[in-house]
Amino acid sequence: MGTVIENKNERINLRVKNSAKRMIDLAAGFEGKTVSHFIISSAMERAEKTVQEHQMMTLNRENSRQFFDALVEPVRFNQKMTAAFEAHEKYVVTK
Repeated sequence: MGTVIENKNERINLRVKNSAKRMIDLAAGFEGKTVSHFIISSAMERAEKTVQEHQMMTLNRENSRQFFDALVEPVRFNQKMTAAFEAHEKYVVTK
């Protein structure tokens, strides 16, 4: 299987305070990276973490049991729920 090479054709422009630029320059130097590479790798690491936090759910034992029970138990509709579904079908148009 070959390596896929993706062209860099997107730009992100930033304006930062002088103190922030000096800090980023210093940190990039410590890691032996260019400023661009340091900013991109730091932003991607944070972006991946943020996406994972929003896409993954971690439950303790009790919450896990409750979640599983809710999935396997059949739903019992009361009158209000049935009325809500009927109103939805009557008033909401889906494309």
